Amino acid sequence: MAIVDLSMTGRAARALTPNRWDLVAIPLFLGVVALCLIGIEQARVPIEAVQTSKISLDPANLPSYALRTVLRMLAGLVASLVFTLIYATAAAKSRRLELVLIPILDILQSVPILGYISFTVTAFMALFPGSVLGAECACVFAIFTSQAWNMAFSFYQSLRTLPHDLDEAARSFHFSAWQRFWRLEVPFAMPGLVWNMMMSMSGAWFFVVASEAITVGDQTITLPGIGSYVSVAIDQRDLGAVGWAIVAMTIVILIYDQLMFRPMVAWSDKFRFELTSAQTVPESWLLNVIRRTRAMRAVATPFGKAFDYSLRLQPPRARVRVDIPIPARVVDYAWYVLVAAGSLYCVWQVVEYASASLAWSDVGEAAWLGVLTMIRVIVLIVIASVVWVPIGVWVGLRPKWAEKIQPLAQFLAAFPANLLFPIAVVIIVSLNLNVDVWVSPLMLLGAQWYILFNVIAGAAAFPTDMREAADNFRLRGWQWWREVTLPGVFPYFITGAITASGGAWNASIVSEYVKWGDTTLTAHGVGAYIAQMTEKGDYPRIVLGIVVLSLYVTIFNRVLWRPLYRLSARRLRLD
Repeated sequence: MAIVDLSMTGRAARALTPNRWDLVAIPLFLGVVALCLIGIEQARVPIEAVQTSKISLDPANLPSYALRTVLRMLAGLVASLVFTLIYATAAAKSRRLELVLIPILDILQSVPILGYISFTVTAFMALFPGSVLGAECACVFAIFTSQAWNMAFSFYQSLRTLPHDLDEAARSFHFSAWQRFWRLEVPFAMPGLVWNMMMSMSGAWFFVVASEAITVGDQTITLPGIGSYVSVAIDQRDLGAVGWAIVAMTIVILIYDQLMFRPMVAWSDKFRFELTSAQTVPESWLLNVIRRTRAMRAVATPFGKAFDYSLRLQPPRARVRVDIPIPARVVDYAWYVLVAAGSLYCVWQVVEYASASLAWSDVGEAAWLGVLTMIRVIVLIVIASVVWVPIGVWVGLRPKWAEKIQPLAQFLAAFPANLLFPIAVVIIVSLNLNVDVWVSPLMLLGAQWYILFNVIAGAAAFPTDMREAADNFRLRGWQWWREVTLPGVFPYFITGAITASGGAWNASIVSEYVKWGDTTLTAHGVGAYIAQMTEKGDYPRIVLGIVVLSLYVTIFNRVLWRPLYRLSARRLRLD
């Protein structure tokens, strides 16, 4: 006859009994799950249902549109996180793969988002024939391309600047590669990655306007969402509808700030690399509620134990016997030859395609226009750095202020810059301003926030003991900036500057060729060149413009940003 331990049974029952905090957390969790299921069910309707329905500018439809848009952005964010953990890790841990993966990442962040849609929408529509799910996947992929690159750069930067003493500690504990990744590398990178996830979520609002209108041949599929709502409002010049869209965006940003990013910032603060505890730490009411729940924590405990168990597993060490050892230098040379051959083959394919209808004068024109755009990018990045680095440091070192400024910064970063383009057109035309000069700030309306968010992340992750040491040595003024602060946030600033410059190059296509009604402003630059050729349907010149843009971005990053990256990895670690 079995003997039942009533005391253990009673403790288990009490552990699963909801407390007052569960009464807040459980309905909130179930509500989020229900909204996700509703959105997923709406994404599975036949394609005809979307084609026959039109986007209504009635504000009553905005809650439904907002739900659809946010679910697409969250799906893109999850895909971007998976991509980041795999791609950035491969680039950081293998110098041979780094030689290929980082230039590819430079090019990918500079390719216009509409270029991705034109190549991927047909494949997704064929994958889910007759269903709106194909268009939804194409939209999510387009949003993914606006989120993934800066997250990958952030994680790559964190892996390259991992402190030596933490690396030595991991070696002394004989961590496997799996344990090292989850116990050391991911936690160390988490504060910066969380802020870049916020930037990705905010930056996606700009591109969601373009990604929710899917074109297949001569057919356009407009998916319900805030982006398509804004697009229709702009086409109809309905300023009231634009105002309602801004109100809806503000509410949505506040909601996911409170329910997702504020808890993540507070949670990731425990991974800061420091020897003393911070005097003030970020807080989240939702995270405090979850930590005090009883039933939800009991349900989540088995999953946490399963993950901890996976970290304790030691994989068997395979014994590899090499009869003929190959010097590493020979392998390097063989890899370099393979990469060079692949690059030359891609260049040859582009040249062969473009040479059929282009002359050297076309190449020279596109190259000169690329120089003009590059000058704009350099000037704007310098101005944005001078403005936002001090502000980002001030905010990042004050968690209480960061909590207040965080939603505002997310809203400003999320605000679709194309809504301001009509105002810029009216001002430039009415004041008869120089188009080449005054359309330039439009390139940085969205990109500048990458610098701010990354500098805030760097200042927030700055060790408290380093700050206390600076105070003890009475470092003030420029000496404090030169000796303490700037070296501390420098790796984060480089990440933000790289992604901001890539975003500025990308935005040149819509900012150097601005239209509002019958008025068109055209600046001299490769962005306007690509936009004009796209409007004409001149595909060889479109390819030429994108190749020139990608080439300039790659050279710009190789000559300037990569050496600075290596400097931050070699000399400015927090060791």
